[in-house]
Amino acid sequence: MKIALRAFSVLILVILLAVAAGYAWLRQSLPQLEGSLTLSGLKAPVEIVRDRHGVPHIYAGSAADAYFALGFVHAQDRLWQMEMNRRTGSGRLSEALGAATLDADKFLRTLGIHRVAEATLKSLSDETRSQLDAYAAGVNAFLAQRSGPLPPEFLLTGIQPEPWQSADSVAWAKMMAWDLGANWRTELLRLRLAKKLSSAQIGKFLPPYPGDAPLAVADYAALYRQLDASKLAALALPGLTEDGASNNWVLAGSRTASGKPLLANDPHLGLAAPAIWYFAHLSAPGFEVMGATLPGVPAVVLGRSRQITWGMTNTGPDVQDLYIERVDAAGQALSPQGWQKLATHGEVIKVKGQPDVALTVRASRHGPLISDVFKPAAAALPQNFALAFAWTTLREDDLSIQALGRFATAGNWNEFLAAARDFHSAQQNIVYADAEGNIGFIAPGRVPVRKPENDLKGQAPAPGWDARYDWDGFIAFDELPQSYNPAAGAIVTANQKIVPDSYRHYLTSEWVLPYRAERIKQLLDATPKHTLHSFAKIQADTVSLQVREILPLLLKSGTTGADAQQVLQQLGQWNGNMASESAEPLIVSAWLRELGRLIYADELGELFNTEWTHRADFMYQVLANTGGQGHWCDDVNTPAKESCADLLPRALDLALADLKRRYGDDRKQWRWGEAHFALSEHRPFGRQAQLAKFFDIRVLSPGDTYTVDVGRNTLANESAPFANRHAASLRAIYDLADLDRSVYIHSTGQSGNLLSPLYRNFAERWARVEYIPMSMKRSDALAGSLGTLKLQPR
Repeated sequence: MKIALRAFSVLILVILLAVAAGYAWLRQSLPQLEGSLTLSGLKAPVEIVRDRHGVPHIYAGSAADAYFALGFVHAQDRLWQMEMNRRTGSGRLSEALGAATLDADKFLRTLGIHRVAEATLKSLSDETRSQLDAYAAGVNAFLAQRSGPLPPEFLLTGIQPEPWQSADSVAWAKMMAWDLGANWRTELLRLRLAKKLSSAQIGKFLPPYPGDAPLAVADYAALYRQLDASKLAALALPGLTEDGASNNWVLAGSRTASGKPLLANDPHLGLAAPAIWYFAHLSAPGFEVMGATLPGVPAVVLGRSRQITWGMTNTGPDVQDLYIERVDAAGQALSPQGWQKLATHGEVIKVKGQPDVALTVRASRHGPLISDVFKPAAAALPQNFALAFAWTTLREDDLSIQALGRFATAGNWNEFLAAARDFHSAQQNIVYADAEGNIGFIAPGRVPVRKPENDLKGQAPAPGWDARYDWDGFIAFDELPQSYNPAAGAIVTANQKIVPDSYRHYLTSEWVLPYRAERIKQLLDATPKHTLHSFAKIQADTVSLQVREILPLLLKSGTTGADAQQVLQQLGQWNGNMASESAEPLIVSAWLRELGRLIYADELGELFNTEWTHRADFMYQVLANTGGQGHWCDDVNTPAKESCADLLPRALDLALADLKRRYGDDRKQWRWGEAHFALSEHRPFGRQAQLAKFFDIRVLSPGDTYTVDVGRNTLANESAPFANRHAASLRAIYDLADLDRSVYIHSTGQSGNLLSPLYRNFAERWARVEYIPMSMKRSDALAGSLGTLKLQPR
């Protein structure tokens, strides 16, 4: 027995030693932060100072060497993220992850993002191509000099990174435009709803922006029936996009305590581990910029120089259209001029552990035929029809990545505006401020001009053979929304409608509801002279104007028991603050979730789970019976005539029962922040339960879809319906009285390596809406720095 115990003890010791040795070996994948390296591709020495937060401050002799060093530090800290970004943009996920991503690869190859990126390189200026090439050389210099193990994800997947190419950077910049443009999904939704609802009913379910009249569009539901395409209701393309939202605002010096402008920005994107952003400071003679970069892209996308600063929100224009193409067996599509040959080319997709997959990509004059690579679409479309995808970003002369580089060197409004002319996709609301005290706004981007006779207005898939639905060029840059030093001394954008009714061009009818914008304006008006601190309080605000609006309608509910009566009394004393430590936000969110199910699940049928989202305008109109909308409360599957008064208490009872099941019977212990935890999910290991425990990052979070400190949950996710999956990916506040007093934060940490202390060191601070300094002073970078790495040219 003693011998057995001794042997077992030895075995445990050997296992522990092996684990320790493996951990020590993997820690060698962490980047070198001090010392000196000699690298090919540099023209002169470069210094990289990592400040105490892990932000690299790059001091170079030229802009090209600065971008080389940016590529080097991106590869040091975010190599796996860059690999996933590159594989996504080029449709090569299956090489690493196997057949589970084959459909996504087929879709991405059909879109042709990387092919377009390669062609786009020819349209860029010599200076921009030089920046891209220098960046790629920096990435590849890291790959060439490394001797230790790669980050853990490479070990787990068994793949090796390939040399970086300039086209990889352009492709990822285009994929960001994909994330920010989702109009095609709304077109598909209208197409799917047409099986069950009339065009008029769809218009009620997807109501116009508050204050806008419904668009006069054709009866597209009838149109699809004429095409014998009712089976298209089964259509639902892969969920590869995230709706882009954001806040930004800028005040002139007349409204600040310092007499100089203040600018704030927090772009809202799907949370990820590591964060989508990476902070960096680049300094070279005649060139200095600091802010948020995208690993894989040689640019500061959002940030500041010594003279100016800028921030972006998504405009959300309609720059994507779907076309139903009539095709024949000879490989032609019908056009206004007759039959035209479809463009075709072959692709080969490598799949880990399986044979290669051959793919033929077809495209009409409007764009790639996406129905060829999505099986439900192919099965649902009538014979001899296909679905084509038109998108401004698929143009080879999209120069957006060039604009980002030019923003960094602009010294005033005119130079910034000139750079914005190259910004083509996705259209953004850019606010600007400079050290001279000027503020401005421009919404650059290519937006299609739709003909007056286009009676679909981009709202739903159009017949591809009818010329009236073709785009008629793009809105001229000088006619895009813009302003400079407005009399009000303030500019606020939060994805709300940014143009007056008199604006002559059609941008979109799908503006984000204005709750966040209205709340920001309320808070700006409440303080006569703003400071950096007051701006931070606005970014942290969690009062939901949407909840305040709908709560009186909810409180009209009858009750079926003492529990519900107590809850109604509790909610009646609440102010709509979606605070982490409160129970009321959780109760209302669960109530609205169940109410949505009761109101429109019967009408939508099998479509409900994919369309079960926060429909604040629709829900309010139903409960208020605006225009007779209360009829949606009737269950069409029963002979009885239900009313909203019937549904309110039923939904409350269902919600309370669900919350008790999830969080226990004691309502005093319910906390919104615990149910609404912010989930930064790792790609791809966030989908593997055992690995997600290590790679995912979770923190408590407040807010909801419509608060300034935003936190959007996914109602249909039954396991975690209140989890915050879409929030402020970064926050920044710029003080033009002294730009070195500016601050910022993003949602995880600078490192993408799980073993690094910098993997999640920002997360708690981000959740509390705290910041780190954004100072360009060398002395600030050196104070408590993690090390200085010198790069020497070979």
